[in-house]
Amino acid sequence: MIELHAISMLDKEWIDRNLRMEDSPSADFNFGNMYIWDEEYRQLVCDLNGRTLTEGRQNGGTFFAYPVGSGPVRPAVEALREYAARRGIPLVLYGVTEKQRAQLETEYPGCFDYRLGEEYADYVYEAEKLATYAGKALHGKKNHCNRFEAEHDWAFVPLTRPYIPACEAMLDAWTRDNAARLDPSITFERAAIIRAFDHYEELELEGGVLLAEGKVLGFSFGEMTSGDTFNVHVEKAEADVNGAYPMVCRELTRMLMRTHPALKWMNREDDMGLEALRKSKESYKPAYLLQKYAAHWIGE
Repeated sequence: MIELHAISMLDKEWIDRNLRMEDSPSADFNFGNMYIWDEEYRQLVCDLNGRTLTEGRQNGGTFFAYPVGSGPVRPAVEALREYAARRGIPLVLYGVTEKQRAQLETEYPGCFDYRLGEEYADYVYEAEKLATYAGKALHGKKNHCNRFEAEHDWAFVPLTRPYIPACEAMLDAWTRDNAARLDPSITFERAAIIRAFDHYEELELEGGVLLAEGKVLGFSFGEMTSGDTFNVHVEKAEADVNGAYPMVCRELTRMLMRTHPALKWMNREDDMGLEALRKSKESYKPAYLLQKYAAHWIGE
C-alpha cells in the first residue's frame, strides 16, 4: 500500500531523477512547475520503483498524474488503482502524452477512455526561430524588436537574486494594471511566481531580465524539461512598451541556446482555454502542439 506525502523541496532529487528518465518535453513533468504551483494543486507524492506517483486537487476534485519515470508502468498504475479504490474515487490519469498513451494501451488495452484536453496542449516552438524571428510569419515580431532596439538603451541579463526585488515590483504593477482583463486564476499565478523567486536557486531555475534605461521591463524563467526542450514557466513584460514581449522571448531563447547547445525546442506551456492567451501563443507560430489526454479507467 502506497503512502503519499505533501511535496517539498526534499523531494526534488528523486523527482528530478525520475523525470530525467522519462525525458518528456511536457510542461507537466518538471519539479519546478510541480513545486511552484502547489498552492493551487496541493500535491501528494511518493516514489514507487523509480516512478513518481502524484495526487492533486483542482476545482474541488482529485486527480492523478501519469506516473513518470522508468521501468514497467503497470506496478505504478496498479498502486494508483488500489489507492483510488480505497479512497472511493475514480482513477483518472492527467497529462498523458501520445507516447504515454501508447504505453498504457500496451499494458491495459481498452481499459482507459482517453479524452483530449485542448486547453492543456503545450505550445512548442523551434528555438532557432524564436531566437531570430526569421521568415515571413514572424516578420512582425522582428519589426517590433527592431523598433525597441532603436528606441531604448537596453540590456538582457541573467535573472539572479539581486534582480528579484525589482521583478517582484514589476509583477505587482503588471497585476494592478491588468486586473480588469485577467482571469481569476491570476491569483494563483502570482503566488507561483513569488514561490519560484523565494526558492529560485534551490529550484535551479534559469531566466533573464529585460532592462531599458536601467528599468526592468520584463522577465522570464523556467527550466530544462528534457534533453532538448526548455519549459518557460513565466514570461512577463510591460505590454504598453512596444516590443517588450517579443524581446523577452527572443533574448531568453538566445541566452539559453548559448548555455544549452543541445536546445532545440521551447515549450511555452498551454493557453488554459483563454482566448487572449491562445492568440498570443499562436502569434509566435508553434512548431506543434503537444497534446495531452485525461485517461479515465473503465476496467479490464
